[in-house]
Amino acid sequence: MPEANALIEFIATAIDILGVLFIVLGTTLAIGMVIFWRVFGKPTGDRYTTFRVVMGRGMLIGLEVLLAADIIKTVALEPNFANLGALGLLVIIRTFLSWTLTVELTGRWPWQERPEEAGST
Repeated sequence: MPEANALIEFIATAIDILGVLFIVLGTTLAIGMVIFWRVFGKPTGDRYTTFRVVMGRGMLIGLEVLLAADIIKTVALEPNFANLGALGLLVIIRTFLSWTLTVELTGRWPWQERPEEAGST
């Protein structure tokens, strides 16, 4: 059983690293776009909105992946009430962060229809 726990810990850590990489890559891409725009210019569109969307999407994906790693660690390695309570708190906090980022990026709650979908029914 210790080998299985070590494998699960390794997988969860790898997923943690992947989540951090998504956040870092999204931020780096957004900053790189700003530098590119400063050097070469951008013919159309709102630079600030594009920057926020690219950076926000990286953060959203990273949060989802980090949550998956936390679930794996808690459920597979140490499923006691204290850890499940801590996991529940993490899920609530990260869900709140994801929702607020979604509202910030799209202007609507995740469960609301997109304006073009609402008009087509």
